[in-house]
Amino acid sequence: MPEEMELQSQQHQRIKELHDALDDGQITEAKVVLRELPPVDIALVLEASPPAERKLLWQLTKPEQQGEILEELNEDVMEGVLQLLEPEQVAEVTEGMDTDDLAYVLRGLPEDDYQAVLEQMTAQDRHRVEAALAYPEDTAGSIMNTDTITLRPDVSVDVVLRYLRLRGELPEATDALYVVDKQDRLIGDVPLAVLLTVDPQREVGDIMDRSAETIPVAMDDGEVAALFERHDWISAPVVDEEGKLLGRITIDDVVDVIREDAEHSMMGMAGMDDDEDTFAPVLKSTQRRTVWLAVNLCTALIAASISNMFENTLEALATLAVLMTIVPSMGGIAGNQTLALVIRGMAVGHIGQGNTRWLIGKEAAIGMLNGVIWALAIGLVVSLWKGSLMLGLIISTAMFANMAIAGLAGVLIPITMKRYNIDPALAGGMALTTVTDVMGLFTFLGMATLLLR
Repeated sequence: MPEEMELQSQQHQRIKELHDALDDGQITEAKVVLRELPPVDIALVLEASPPAERKLLWQLTKPEQQGEILEELNEDVMEGVLQLLEPEQVAEVTEGMDTDDLAYVLRGLPEDDYQAVLEQMTAQDRHRVEAALAYPEDTAGSIMNTDTITLRPDVSVDVVLRYLRLRGELPEATDALYVVDKQDRLIGDVPLAVLLTVDPQREVGDIMDRSAETIPVAMDDGEVAALFERHDWISAPVVDEEGKLLGRITIDDVVDVIREDAEHSMMGMAGMDDDEDTFAPVLKSTQRRTVWLAVNLCTALIAASISNMFENTLEALATLAVLMTIVPSMGGIAGNQTLALVIRGMAVGHIGQGNTRWLIGKEAAIGMLNGVIWALAIGLVVSLWKGSLMLGLIISTAMFANMAIAGLAGVLIPITMKRYNIDPALAGGMALTTVTDVMGLFTFLGMATLLLR
């Protein structure tokens, strides 16, 4: 942890040096500082800079590094940088990129620009792009790399080793070579550790692992990440429905998926895009957030309408106005605890059809138990505070009901949303808040109306 903090401090210092140099008009000094940084740090600098400085910083980068820098940028910032480039420049900086990175960059282009870039590419790169973009986003096919080394089962280890020496280098994160038949169907793999330690005269077919697990090309990238985590893979082969080897996924791609999923969940809870640029223009950011704020305003009006239904009760007893926020607040917190737990369980693959019913029962029981505990606590506090057993009874009854409902809603809302292909990380919090606010106010004010009439 201290090393991470020190590294982060150094990164912030570099960003400050660059911004200070640009503010003082010292372009040459900024260029020197920038060109000493690796692409991943330059990407961080660009993401941490306002749009005007970002444009200048991009112009100061080395042309040969620009492709690697694009790979490291988040989607929103990358799209902004691509708008600064002509189609022939995009084709130039993306030349030689890994297939998955190439697909990531070109997905950020509008259709007209995308076609213009394709026209500037070589036939080989154009074919690679079309093959990569043929697979839906967020699937194994969209994040796989086609740069693989394949072997035939009837060649000797000595021949393979001589071929590798002639080749000179291996694709990044290579820990195994794949064995295919004449139809390119995957039949096994050979770990590099095995290849380097067996008798060179043995054939590949004798030493290969025939039980190697594969990833279907249409598998969701979240499921791919879960498999990598479970099996501690460095890389894994991707195959089509017929078992033909299409490419491989490496651990660096999976780390990106995990990070993006985490950012999506975090930003989604606030109704925001996980790739939103921190330094995006004011109007653009306002437009994105307005939609979500409008939806939240509608749900707030629903809760307010419940209070309006009991306006006469509130006018008759002002004490209720003081206490009425407690029940919805406690329900919201309890429900969000359950919601976060369930969304996490879905993300890591713990929740499925086989255990959903048990989970619903468990959370309902927790909700009722919490309801009993906190209903007794708040009932006692209010009775002593306001000197009224009736008020204590009203708020404790409402507390129990809302806590029980919140626990049940916290598990049912994300499960139902998932069933209808709605992202619970994006909309679950809003739906839960609406339920706990409406039910909390309705039970509290409804009980007050009945008992204090």
